[in-house]
Amino acid sequence: MMANSPFRDSQYYISRELSWLEFNQRVLDEARDAKNPLLERAKFLSITLSNLDEFFMVRVASIKDQIQDGYDKPDPAGLTPKQQMKKISERAHGMLKEVYGIYNRILLPQLKKEGFCLIGVKELTKEDRRYLQELFETEVYPVLTPMAVDPSRPFPLILNKSLNIALFLTEPQDKEPRFATVQVPSVLPRLLHLPSENYILLEDVISLFLPQLFPMCQIGNWAYYRITRSGDLNFQEEEAHDLLKEMEQSLKQRRRGEAMRLEMTEQADPRLVSYLTKALEIKEKDLYLHDGPMDISFISKVGKLMPMEHLTKADLIPQVPGDLLGEEDMFAAIRKGDILMHHPYESFQPVINFMQQAAEDPNVLAIKQTLYRVSGNSPVVQALAKAAENGKQVTVLVEVKARFDEENNIQWAKKLEKAGCHVIYGLLGLKTHCKVTIVVRRDEDRIRRYVHMSTGNYNDVTARLYTDIGYFTAKEPFGADASALFNQLTGYGDPPAFRKVTAAPLGLRKKFKSLIEREAAHAKAGREARIVAKMNSLLDPGIIESLYEASSAGVKIDLIVRGICALRPGIPGVSENIRVRSIVGWLLEHSRIYYFHNDGHEECYLSSADWMTRNLDRRVELLFPIEEERLMDRLKEILRTQLCDTQKARLMDRDGNYVKVDGRGKPAVNSQEVFYERAVQAARDYGQEESGVLFKPLEAPEEDMEYKDQEE
Repeated sequence: MMANSPFRDSQYYISRELSWLEFNQRVLDEARDAKNPLLERAKFLSITLSNLDEFFMVRVASIKDQIQDGYDKPDPAGLTPKQQMKKISERAHGMLKEVYGIYNRILLPQLKKEGFCLIGVKELTKEDRRYLQELFETEVYPVLTPMAVDPSRPFPLILNKSLNIALFLTEPQDKEPRFATVQVPSVLPRLLHLPSENYILLEDVISLFLPQLFPMCQIGNWAYYRITRSGDLNFQEEEAHDLLKEMEQSLKQRRRGEAMRLEMTEQADPRLVSYLTKALEIKEKDLYLHDGPMDISFISKVGKLMPMEHLTKADLIPQVPGDLLGEEDMFAAIRKGDILMHHPYESFQPVINFMQQAAEDPNVLAIKQTLYRVSGNSPVVQALAKAAENGKQVTVLVEVKARFDEENNIQWAKKLEKAGCHVIYGLLGLKTHCKVTIVVRRDEDRIRRYVHMSTGNYNDVTARLYTDIGYFTAKEPFGADASALFNQLTGYGDPPAFRKVTAAPLGLRKKFKSLIEREAAHAKAGREARIVAKMNSLLDPGIIESLYEASSAGVKIDLIVRGICALRPGIPGVSENIRVRSIVGWLLEHSRIYYFHNDGHEECYLSSADWMTRNLDRRVELLFPIEEERLMDRLKEILRTQLCDTQKARLMDRDGNYVKVDGRGKPAVNSQEVFYERAVQAARDYGQEESGVLFKPLEAPEEDMEYKDQEE
């Protein structure tokens, strides 16, 4: 923070954790919104729960560590760790009550009308019971491992996020009942179809046959339960002699992390609840009792069990990017001019084509790429391996510290090494989060560097669900900057002097600060001054203070922040010129766009970085300008459209609450649907002009996709 800033007081900041919970509430609001198709609402309910799991594993775990270490320094919003935990507990309990209310009173009844009926053990027919008896004996029983606790068998390790059945057992010789637990196997389907055409949950089937698991015992009270453990990896990175080995060892410890939360049913016997809270060292505020099954995310899978296409949103079929219509040779297309791609409205396939063409092209000499998150069957990684096998020099920086993708990235890194790639396993003390690829090719006139940079990952699966912007260029300054960045990442030396891009952690904070201060200077001089910034999160106190300074000077500032926002808009004399909106919809907003009016000499930038301290100080990030006027116009139009959204946008007030945009007297605008319509229309127009037939779009793949607020 600025030493003498008038904006250091906690009254100007919103708690990070409470702001995140408000983001998750916006996701939950989509599950409540009757305008969304029923199975879309079920999907948003599942996302809400998945996000909460990760929140407890990461953020709650971090705050609890602070409390245990005796750390009591307030956050920028003035809350100590204990105060944060109290507010988190209150908010999370209320949110989960709302989740189960939507599940019980909206989703289940409406799905029942559509033919999906979920029943319990008491509602089984005789035919259902005969069917389940055979199913249990042949497919379920062999997988189960009942575990009892006694002096010779200590309380077992309960896996993170696993679903379990807790029970008390008694044998004739026992004076006191003994505790036992059964893990519901995740390798079996959770929803089972019955002869009666109804459905039942796997855990209910197991509970029906508990006596067969403990034949010599009398079954006492039993209940379902689930725990969430700390997911933080705690290792001394600076002291690590081998980063890969240290990471692999830490991943093994994650399964044994401290329990952060215990979930049980409201009907659970108090003695079972008491036993588990003591065994897991769970405090009362970390106990969550639900009016329904554990982990109701299964509700989002119902559409795969029976035909319900009318209850879902039509698949988005990514279109060929406008700048690539009619192009087959990626290198020739990039030489013609810079290319901008708005994913997923425009397909990610050209990036894959670029990599595959580079792998096979005899004129390609080298490929360099950073990888943060990739899919489970990544065509990008396959292309890199193929390029190395074809004798090209391939260098890949695989970030093994990408949270919850560590194991996946380690496996890919090892495969790339075996294929002959030079692999770097991230950097000590920093996460490499920038997304950049260089292909070095011998063209007819000279050796040329083709560069791809993006706001999002090289993940072909999430590229169909996350909105991001990719950029191709063959301009020499960008190629030189990208090469300098890789040389810095792979070796040692002085920080490079970039010509176009700006990188964190050395220059990005200073660059953003100077851009904001320049707008403030224009405003003070009586000139028009404006900032529009789109990002995932806004947390950094230094950036927030700079924005307050600019607002006080008269700069008009629009912030489009999907997730966490610690800035308070609308404070008289401080942030009255700042508006904050969030768009939560069908696709997860992920692109970072930064616009500065600059007294009419407009500048637009794309970046891998949010305005968060971790992005500016503890990561390798890139900010790169979009200079061609036609491409800058596209970015400005994206921002304009989102600022006009009246369907999925919510405005933030100074207390951190979000309200839907008042659409009275305004056109109904859903920005995500507008972008898709534009991409489809561009493809149609091209097809009609070139061949008289409509352009055939790329097929939508079948692979499952995950929409969640991953750590980015």
